[in-house]
Amino acid sequence: MRTKRRYLLGSLIVAGASLAAQEPLTISSAIHKAWTDQAGLKAGQAMVESRQAEADGFRDLRLPTLTLNAQGVRTNEPMMAFGIKLNQARIGMMDFNPVTLNHPDAISAYGGSAVVQQPLYTGGRITSAKRAGEYMAQAEKASQDRRKQETAQMVVEAYFGTQVAEQALKWVDDTRMWIQGMENFVGARVNQGLMLESELQRLKAFHAQADAQKADVIKQVRSARSGLGLLTGTGPVEGPLGTSLEPAAPTGTQGTALRGDLVAAGLQAKAAGEGAKAAQGSLLPEVGLELGAGTLHHSWSEKGNWTWAGVGVKWKVFSAPDVAKAKAARAQERAAIEMRNFKQQQAEHEVRVAGESVIAAQAKYSAAKESLAAAEESKRLREARHKEGLAPLIEVLDAEAAIQGARTLILQSLFELRVSRAGLDLATGNPIEGVNP
Repeated sequence: MRTKRRYLLGSLIVAGASLAAQEPLTISSAIHKAWTDQAGLKAGQAMVESRQAEADGFRDLRLPTLTLNAQGVRTNEPMMAFGIKLNQARIGMMDFNPVTLNHPDAISAYGGSAVVQQPLYTGGRITSAKRAGEYMAQAEKASQDRRKQETAQMVVEAYFGTQVAEQALKWVDDTRMWIQGMENFVGARVNQGLMLESELQRLKAFHAQADAQKADVIKQVRSARSGLGLLTGTGPVEGPLGTSLEPAAPTGTQGTALRGDLVAAGLQAKAAGEGAKAAQGSLLPEVGLELGAGTLHHSWSEKGNWTWAGVGVKWKVFSAPDVAKAKAARAQERAAIEMRNFKQQQAEHEVRVAGESVIAAQAKYSAAKESLAAAEESKRLREARHKEGLAPLIEVLDAEAAIQGARTLILQSLFELRVSRAGLDLATGNPIEGVNP
């Protein structure tokens, strides 16, 4: 029995130590977890690999094609029977007898062939398809980089949204403790006949509102942690958060880097251009080389072997579907170019809006700090006057409500400041929160 108790005690100590040793989750770690574990980004990475495999396939169009064929046949069809015997190298004089030619006996054969085909000239289609595939693979990779940055911005919103909710929960608890102290004070004065019962009831109503607010904030905390876990691919986050909600001082004007979506749009336009060239090449002649060898057996010893080599030219002098495809490919190229230009204009707009959002959030935060300081001083003075019987309770409660409003404004402005800075990084193509892949 003592051994079991010691074992249980040791297990509890180890479990407690492991919990105490749990490291806080920083914003950098959360972003890296999202990039590594989120199912959505894993799907995006699979698309990158798919595009790369397609590009490899287009590149390999230049390589020769080897085709192996095996066959077995039995027939008494006159032309096939004569041809099979000829391929088996066993034609004799009796095979030219009209009766034999017209009514041959059924004949069996088995054999095979190997054919190598090598394109020599295709009107530029293979080269253009190869380049288009490479551009599309690079565009998908750039799009994946952009998706990572967009995910990082969402992680910032969820991470600091969680901190906002948890700080709000702490302040609600502070308010509830203050109300409890006020209830004790006012209750004592009511018992002494120095205050009206209505003031105590007003405090209890205020206390009930704080309790309801706490329940709502708890729901927000759990929802925020669940959302953060969804983004990081780890399930609801339970541990502490290690990065402060209040950002560091600005380091100056940031430069503009290449955005993944703009890089992707440029590469997609190039791919569309190469696709137009490939479609145009289908209207030109193509030249190919073919090498082959075949064998046809009557038995293991009776067989015929042959080889061939040839160079051929094929040209669709007129093909309405190919002409239409070339026209459609040129239209797709123009569409891709216009989309690239639009995305560039959109990016410039987003940079301007994000910059203004940072300025507005910073100003809002500065005003909120001054408002909180004023509200706290007002509450201190009104509470002191109330305890001396010089001010009604409603003034103290109004001051407390002002503090709550100022605290809410501070949390909102801090959250907006952090998110707007992440939005500016996303708009300019810079690493969000300084985190690089």
